[in-house]
Amino acid sequence: MNKIELLAPAGDFNKLKTAFYYGADAVYIGGKELGLRANAGNFTDEELKAAVVYAKERGKKIYITVNILARNYDIEKAAEYFKFLEKINVDGAIVSDAGLIAVAREVAPNLKINLSTQASALNYKTVEFWFKQGVKRVILARELSLKEIAEIHARVPDIEIETFIHGAMCISFSGRCLLSDYRAGRPSNRGECVQACRWNYEIREKGSSGAFMEMEEDDRGTYILNSKDLNLSDYISELADAGVCSFKIEGRMKSEYYLATVINAYRRALDAYYKFGKDYVKDGFYRVELEKTAHREFTTAYLLGDNDRTENFTDSQSRGTHKFVATVLGSGDGYAIIEMRNRFKAGDELEVLSPTDNFNKIIKVGKMETENGEIIEDAKVVQQKIKLFTDLRLSAGDILRIKTAE
Repeated sequence: MNKIELLAPAGDFNKLKTAFYYGADAVYIGGKELGLRANAGNFTDEELKAAVVYAKERGKKIYITVNILARNYDIEKAAEYFKFLEKINVDGAIVSDAGLIAVAREVAPNLKINLSTQASALNYKTVEFWFKQGVKRVILARELSLKEIAEIHARVPDIEIETFIHGAMCISFSGRCLLSDYRAGRPSNRGECVQACRWNYEIREKGSSGAFMEMEEDDRGTYILNSKDLNLSDYISELADAGVCSFKIEGRMKSEYYLATVINAYRRALDAYYKFGKDYVKDGFYRVELEKTAHREFTTAYLLGDNDRTENFTDSQSRGTHKFVATVLGSGDGYAIIEMRNRFKAGDELEVLSPTDNFNKIIKVGKMETENGEIIEDAKVVQQKIKLFTDLRLSAGDILRIKTAE
């Protein structure tokens, strides 16, 4: 059985480390320009070099987003950037613009090109065309079904297929949207999307009297453009059978806690699939895990065919069933050094998020000390370093969370 790549986002270096620690095989990241997440932390050229070294030392991969729709003034800059990416030995560049793909093939012939989902590859003839242009991997549009993915793989078997498996969906076709441009003057296809589709809208229609009549879905507002979040965790086997070689998680703007939770769940689900095959779904723990961090109502989108129920009418997103309260910096004999992120106190029960066997174990908070040795019962200073006494041997990078009130 060929191992499927688990591909995670990383908006900055700390998130990159989190992604690898929790089991990602590869990450996709962006430089300071030419990518579609201008508001993520992103990486300087020196940080990109360091990221590649960090990944290679761990047997991991790095893909770089160069997925804007380019203007004339971007071409020379992109040419130099592609040369740089080839030189530092990244594992691929994610590109959507046909002109930029041509530039990359010309100036950096050894740089692997992954066709971005922004290119809206929806059929085997399109994929075949890009394969003939030297593209090695296609990130298929989210609008495709399992049947369509399988046919593309059958028709163009030599190209790698990557699909999104989890995260935010766009109300527009493959994310090609102008709503942000019109509503906020910030071009989404240049990396500055304000996610205007997530806003609460009021719809008015002209009545027979000539007055405008307000229309609302309910008292929470009207979220007609707000899509549900993708969750294909139950369909790992089917996607593998369809020929998908890389499962992509969305979210370069998401928090470290979100990434840790989602990556850990999919890593464990994938490992269960390798061990049990299709029967991995009987375990199903990952479904509960994916509810523990903020998300919108889940959908399988178009994987099973046409779907007219992809809008999220309730609100922008839920808060999740658990709250991130601390990250583990290290440990000693009978204690862990943690950094507080959200308030907790003595008597609380903290759940461990970890790629180790400590996953989901419970710590009942007892004795805590500050760096100065002061005993405290209430951890309420943000980013305060605390010695938490516990018999569990926690590891740096582990996260502590607490169940939120119903």
